[in-house]
Amino acid sequence: MIVRVFPDKKTLSLASAEQAAAAIRHAILANGHARIIAATGASQLDFLDVLTRADGIDWSRVEMFHLDEYVGLPASHPASFRKYLTENLIRKVALKNYHLLDGEGDIREVIRKVGEAIASGPIDIAFAGIGENGHLAFNDPPADFETCAPYLLVKLDEACRMQQVGEGWFGGLGEVPIEAISMSVRQIMAAREIIAVVPDARKAAAVKKCFEGEISPMAPASILRSHEAATIYLDRDSAGSLSAPTLARYAAPR
Repeated sequence: MIVRVFPDKKTLSLASAEQAAAAIRHAILANGHARIIAATGASQLDFLDVLTRADGIDWSRVEMFHLDEYVGLPASHPASFRKYLTENLIRKVALKNYHLLDGEGDIREVIRKVGEAIASGPIDIAFAGIGENGHLAFNDPPADFETCAPYLLVKLDEACRMQQVGEGWFGGLGEVPIEAISMSVRQIMAAREIIAVVPDARKAAAVKKCFEGEISPMAPASILRSHEAATIYLDRDSAGSLSAPTLARYAAPR
């Protein structure tokens, strides 16, 4: 794992999108196509804006999978991740090959169908964030590090649900669904490369716990430390609680 720290969200987004675009172009060149996992949330907006404007990506050769979605939330709701990806990725690049999680459908069938699709071949690159409670996708603590199933039905803890209120997606805690479909930790970790985009001071405590504490289901994103090709993009605010020895340990080689 490598940790890179930038002055602000703008420079973080530019650098992370540059790495992501290069990874997609490389996969297409090597394999004729690229299979990616896309993350959502307020932290990913600037990153996706830059990525969708990157030159030299043949998006007709890209297959996209969806990290997570609320159960029971209409696709028209402002917090729907299907809506988010449609507006911030799919339409912008005219993406044709994608798999969205229908949280209003037969949940077991959705999990089976999309799970079979993602398991049909390796994932080249996964984009991710880290929640204020340390979650990875919607795998809240204590996360399941053992299951091999690609997708799970999970219950959202209060800290996760309050984050969604704080980001302005919902008017209050009572509006936030209590269940979601989430990609499993093992499925995320199976990606050949992972780019985690984690700006803002509100993530600083989770970043410290995940990268200075034990690798533990109680800090789900701590598992990224065991991935050989994970890059964590932080700004000065989200990295503000990390010690100098930690930053040195995970610094990019010169």
